[in-house]
Amino acid sequence: MKRFIHPPTGLKKKLYKLTGPIFIDTLLVLLLGVVDTFMLSQYSDDAVAAVGVVNQLLMMVFLLFNVTAVGTSVMCALYYGAKDNKSFIQIVGVSLLFNLGVGLLLSGLLYFYGEIMLGWMNLRDDLMPYAATYMKIVGGFGFFQAINFTIGAVLRAANKPVYAMQVSVIINILNIFGNYSLIFGHFGLPGLGVEGAALSTSICRGIGMLLLFLFLFTRLIKRVPLDYFRPFPLEKLKSILQVGLPSALEQISYDASQVVIVYFINMLGNEVLTARAYVMNIVIIGYIFSLSLAQATSLCTGNLIGAGKKQAAYILSWFAWKRSLVITGIASGAILIIGRPLLSFFTENPLIISTALSVLFIDLILEQGRATVLMFLFTLRSAGDVIVPVLIEIVCMWFFAVFCGYTFGIVWGFGLAGMWVAFAMDEGSRGIVLALRWRTQKWKKRKMIKSPIE
Repeated sequence: MKRFIHPPTGLKKKLYKLTGPIFIDTLLVLLLGVVDTFMLSQYSDDAVAAVGVVNQLLMMVFLLFNVTAVGTSVMCALYYGAKDNKSFIQIVGVSLLFNLGVGLLLSGLLYFYGEIMLGWMNLRDDLMPYAATYMKIVGGFGFFQAINFTIGAVLRAANKPVYAMQVSVIINILNIFGNYSLIFGHFGLPGLGVEGAALSTSICRGIGMLLLFLFLFTRLIKRVPLDYFRPFPLEKLKSILQVGLPSALEQISYDASQVVIVYFINMLGNEVLTARAYVMNIVIIGYIFSLSLAQATSLCTGNLIGAGKKQAAYILSWFAWKRSLVITGIASGAILIIGRPLLSFFTENPLIISTALSVLFIDLILEQGRATVLMFLFTLRSAGDVIVPVLIEIVCMWFFAVFCGYTFGIVWGFGLAGMWVAFAMDEGSRGIVLALRWRTQKWKKRKMIKSPIE
């Protein structure tokens, strides 16, 4: 077989065409939390720390929605590449119904029992009022995010991420206005502080859900034959869960490890906890680029595998990985250089700033490992190779990030910087093993759908 060094020009153009809108969309989605953090930093550093802890817990719970969203993305990409419209529509319908049910269930649990969950994290008493308020509102309307995840996954798998991007632009503008009005009390509205930030975020997510529905059923799926769901295609739900359950387990394990890590960081004091929250927000650009390119690559590989072009998928992945490392490195270096003025936008506390700056230096290495993890985790997933990567992820993250993080930061007394070294070791080890797994090409033997070309 001829060995290609670079993918065809058409594939490269498609990859870049997908990456741009996904990057902007992902950036804007995550900016909802950044806007809350920035505006609340003008209100209270304690409010920032409290909301940061809540968002960590919410991220873990919301990742349960990815049980179907991830599986939906993979299966839709495969069927879209295979040009199987009936199966594509069946996957969409099954996924929306399932995630709506899961979303409503989890929203109820967060609304009624969210404060108990925060208590498990040993949150400081002075932070609990802020955290409980934010949890009840944002968590209670979490089902908005369940639907948003699903529709966004479908639009991306069908090579139409621009629609999700447009929705993100709209809701971010609305959220800035809502935060400004409801946190501080402008335009005749009451100043509600943390409650105002939570209301603004939830309302904007609800508006985003309605807009995504509009795009889905006017621009992509203009007709849904009821015969496609008679009898109900339970086998499609099974195929979604076969990919989604292991993938969600990995994500849940990751976020559970992050909750434990936040518990450890909480031992170091409010200033260190706040420094972590600020660092997580300002390193977001490099992370989002590597995430977006990995997502775009996995969609392209899914389309190619669905069309029976597995070697092209293999070649494209290595091309994308090399570019991800270069651009992520440039972004991380730029953030380090302008780190101090960036942090000054959030706080004037010298301890918080010095702690965060020490972490940003280590983050240069961490982001290279994370870019590798994302690229090969997503491409393996798009090929249906999910069980072994999940086991690799779980072992590495709990040993390096949690055990070594606690040892370096708490036992040996190196603080947040020591913990960040452990996090870099975690990302690096996972990245190397996943890349080697992809390189074996064992995933080529898997057959998830009937391909027109073998």
